[in-house]
Amino acid sequence: MTRKLVGQVTPDEKNEIQSLFERRNGLNELAKVLTADNAELYEKLVKDMGETGTKFQNWWDTMARKYNWESSPNGNWEINFDTCEIFLNAE
Repeated sequence: MTRKLVGQVTPDEKNEIQSLFERRNGLNELAKVLTADNAELYEKLVKDMGETGTKFQNWWDTMARKYNWESSPNGNWEINFDTCEIFLNAE
């Protein structure tokens, strides 16, 4: 796999995706310990995971269009939260 620098985002844009990234990871951790016994809480978790996943993907799609990042059919972008740099990981 190759890793190539393809762009950079602003600190505000970085903060937005970092918040979604942390929320998504937290929800995934919660999903590991929550059982379907508590149906109401479980449904809220599933809904929140879906909404957060959609917002996460929308951020990447929007930024890719805005900055015209290089892409690859089997690749994915990655952000360095310290530098705001965007990398393309491709095979």
